[in-house]
Amino acid sequence: MADSTTKDFKIEQRFRQLERLRALLMELPDFCYDYFVAIEPNTTILTRINYAGDLRIFFQYMVEIGVFSEPIREITPEQFGLVTTRHMETYLDYLSQYEKENDVYGHVHTYENQNLGKKRKLAALRTLCKFMLKNQMIDRDPSALLETPKIREKAIIHLEKDEINDMFNAVETGEGLTEKQRAGLAKTRLRDMAIITLLLGTGIRISELTGLDLHDIDFRHNSFIVTRKGGKTALLYFSDEVKGALQDYWEQRQGISPLPGFENALFLSGQRRRITERAVQNLVEKFAKCAVPLKHITPHKFRSTFGTALYRETGDIYLVADVLGHADVNTTRRHYAQMSDENRRKAATAVHLFPEKDENE
Repeated sequence: MADSTTKDFKIEQRFRQLERLRALLMELPDFCYDYFVAIEPNTTILTRINYAGDLRIFFQYMVEIGVFSEPIREITPEQFGLVTTRHMETYLDYLSQYEKENDVYGHVHTYENQNLGKKRKLAALRTLCKFMLKNQMIDRDPSALLETPKIREKAIIHLEKDEINDMFNAVETGEGLTEKQRAGLAKTRLRDMAIITLLLGTGIRISELTGLDLHDIDFRHNSFIVTRKGGKTALLYFSDEVKGALQDYWEQRQGISPLPGFENALFLSGQRRRITERAVQNLVEKFAKCAVPLKHITPHKFRSTFGTALYRETGDIYLVADVLGHADVNTTRRHYAQMSDENRRKAATAVHLFPEKDENE
């Protein structure tokens, strides 16, 4: 069982998130409250916070172009019914680059959105429109005819076997690091090796890694429990290679006295707190610059490396989706479609209809 301090930390974190969501809802029209209540069972609190922020941007834009009048909180469903598909098209264009004051000093910041950012903001707007139409708040859905921004699929960037060896060598020897970095590595080598080995050997997300507690690891069965998106837990397994790196660090971890509130955290920072996602990102990128200077490697690329290796080994897209924790197998299929195409190309030349000719004939 997790200790009380860890539970208190998680409760406090959730409380802060709820306070953030409530603050955002106070800036939105009253009818949005019912919408957020409706989507709560199927969304995480972080998703709802993002949606609330995205909707705030939309309502602010509609005020700027004169469709709505201030205050935003008093906008009614009848007024929302004035929104047209054309308004939404101009809104998506506006999102490409816009300026806003975003602090108490009135500093103006420029924001930009590529198609991926526009797609997320449109998703928040579309689900709101569907909710309002279903509940007869509006008589038409202005987002229905809106074309979704197209996301161009990028090639999967991953590490090859020799590059993985170079990564481990960089951690082991510190080759390529600055003198100051090598001095720090002497204290964190076992931890850093365990983190990189676990990411590469299991494909877990960085948030899943930083959330690991000591009691989540079962060396007897080479298994561990992770908390997936949405708060669901999953039992995963690791290889003997991963087990070796974890056990080496485990022995060192037993001799560290964490700060109050972090006693149960598996991976600790130099300040004896639970390691943060940013710290892991910096750690991975530090070694990647030494081992693979021509590729921009992040913890997510480690996830792609594992997924690629697993798919090549098994050819089972459903297994890859399950292990990586993809809610929709189509997400996995889309990411690894290129590999499927490569396999089909190989299959085309693997079967010979005619006997091969002897070169001496």
